[in-house]
Amino acid sequence: MGGSCCWSLLFFIHTNPSDSKFLVVLSLKFVDLVRIAVKAGRGGNGSLSFRREKFLPKGGPDGGDGGKGGDVVLEAMGGIVTLADFEYNKKFQAGHAEHGRGSMQMGANGEDVSIPLPCGTLVRDAETGELIADLVEVGQRFVAAKGGRGGKGNAHFTSSVRRAPRFAEKGDAGEEKTLLLELKLIADVGLVGFPNAGKSSILAAISGAKPKIAGYPFTTLSPNLGVLAVDDQQIVIADVPGLIEGAHDNKGLGHHFLRHVERTRLLVHVVDLSEEDVMENWEVVRREFEAYGADLLARPYLVVGNKTDLPGTEENAGVLEREMAKRGQRCLLTSAKDGSGVQRLIDEIVEMVRVHPRPAGTTSLTEVPREALGELPRLRGTTPLPVRIVRLTDGRSFRVEHANLEKTVGRIDFDQDDALMKFARVLKRLKVEEALENAGAAEGDRVYIGEVEFDFLPDKIIR
Repeated sequence: MGGSCCWSLLFFIHTNPSDSKFLVVLSLKFVDLVRIAVKAGRGGNGSLSFRREKFLPKGGPDGGDGGKGGDVVLEAMGGIVTLADFEYNKKFQAGHAEHGRGSMQMGANGEDVSIPLPCGTLVRDAETGELIADLVEVGQRFVAAKGGRGGKGNAHFTSSVRRAPRFAEKGDAGEEKTLLLELKLIADVGLVGFPNAGKSSILAAISGAKPKIAGYPFTTLSPNLGVLAVDDQQIVIADVPGLIEGAHDNKGLGHHFLRHVERTRLLVHVVDLSEEDVMENWEVVRREFEAYGADLLARPYLVVGNKTDLPGTEENAGVLEREMAKRGQRCLLTSAKDGSGVQRLIDEIVEMVRVHPRPAGTTSLTEVPREALGELPRLRGTTPLPVRIVRLTDGRSFRVEHANLEKTVGRIDFDQDDALMKFARVLKRLKVEEALENAGAAEGDRVYIGEVEFDFLPDKIIR
């Protein structure tokens, strides 16, 4: 997905002493769709420990809590314009936490892992396709996988009736996800038009970049980028792949093209003057914008008739200028090949950017459902959330489903002395035995709760 990637870097400075403008171009292979796997760190186990000193032979429990596992964090950063780094590095693991220790020592937290992404990256769950986050602004962060909670040490469970608890919790496993990263290019100016209209040639002419250029359609299969530095601002210019009629239905390069136009604030329509019907070609692009939506028709734009160096283009140039004048639309004539009109085009782009400044950015994080954040909240004193019993296909096995119960059971270390009693109390509080009996479970049937399995023995385990 997103095509193969090998970096090809080219820096070029275009200067104009009269107005102190210069253009810096980065030409590179572009990757805009990748799949990665992220795994947060596991929480540390709580400590089962009792204070034992020379004059305090029964000093009481002093087991500390385990640390929290490290998070996997996605961060939008400036200076990155492609997802190319993820072509060969697709797995990310945060650090595991340390276990708690005696003397009330808490385990150290696991180390977070931060993944830098270009601004404009959409993050989706690869399994469901659900949009999780939209990283727009530099510095915006999103926790893609949360580290596991640390287990509580036995000192945490002391009470007036339980003076020496002989159990501690295990730490939770960290979240593990497969994510689909999709880059919607954020550029100030987009060069748009039919394949082979000369967009790459124009970018090369105004910047000195060397994108692949040839006399056949779809030479450009991914965006080429340029950065025009003027005064105290930088103008990002994108030569995006050409489109054909039906692109909104994903014909040709379709959505691959259109999604990169969505976030440009200004457009430069490049029209090939050597084609027979220049106005029809321009109108096809406008119709595709209208069908695709995303408010593309409302963007300010400039029309450029390219290839004036070719013989017989004078008539089409006149038609284009007259029709644009009727619409009150600016139109320029250029030849990317011999350079005529290129400087005026640079000046027009700069002026358009000044008239239509970049809007104040707003970060956009998709709201995550509360249940996806971990344990479900429950107010003290309210009725416990009901459990759900699922009979498995063999008819003699049952799975108990309850988000909080599964987490709680996963924290119990059954190798410890009082673990079974703690397990029984949890099941009794949530009335799991009654739910199993109502679902048809009989003595000796197999029961699964999370990763724990046991034989159903009513009146012997719970009461």
